[in-house]
Amino acid sequence: MRILFVADVFGAPGRRALESRLPSLRTELGVDFCIVNGENAADGRGITAKICERLLAAGADVITLGNWVWGQKGFAPYLSGTDRVLRPANLSPSTPGQGLAIHDGVAVINLLGQMTLNPFESAFVTVERLVEEAARETPVIVVDFHAEATSEKVALAYHLAGRVTAVLGTHTHVQTNDARVLEGGTAAITDAGMTGPHDSIIGSRPDGPIKRFVTGYPVRLEVAEGDVRIEGALVECGADGRAVSCEAIRVPVPDQAG
Repeated sequence: MRILFVADVFGAPGRRALESRLPSLRTELGVDFCIVNGENAADGRGITAKICERLLAAGADVITLGNWVWGQKGFAPYLSGTDRVLRPANLSPSTPGQGLAIHDGVAVINLLGQMTLNPFESAFVTVERLVEEAARETPVIVVDFHAEATSEKVALAYHLAGRVTAVLGTHTHVQTNDARVLEGGTAAITDAGMTGPHDSIIGSRPDGPIKRFVTGYPVRLEVAEGDVRIEGALVECGADGRAVSCEAIRVPVPDQAG
């Protein structure tokens, strides 16, 4: 089985890139299942129900989110009625939505890291319950770990080595050069990158973040436009759920205005 993981979709440039390119990319790469992290798809501040439906229609099988899950007003109720869009499982159980879904023989788990993101429960505690639950249904288990610290992401990958198919890091929007398969058949990458404009500071026009750093003012950030790419990871695994390869991907996509 070949699983395509598409990293953090950022703003309209990222959305347009994915909608225009994902159908053909699935064919070119021989993809059986596609997971998309879409937490910044609405102008870098969360996602909407309409955008979720468009990404699913474009070829995403499951959408994962992150710390901006509540970034768009009115989005929360949508999570109560879908099992294709996940919020981090270690948020409060009082919030709508779920952090584990199983479709077409693939279990997807969405988790939030501890450093600066302050989840309700440690990912290392939550994941034990979810892996046990998922393993009763399928050996193919993919974890999207949305976290700030590289050490935390690498630690979770080693902690789950041999028990899940892949632990794929998101959140920093900078693709790391460490895609690999750990002993026991667990694919891992510290951060799968960003789908969106790379002529930017992690998706935003440079002037805004620079002004924040120079002045400390709470400047509103604007989505950049240039050098649009789809980034992520391609994982291949056997029927036993053990990964045999993990490859970082980077696909340039000419931006389409509108």
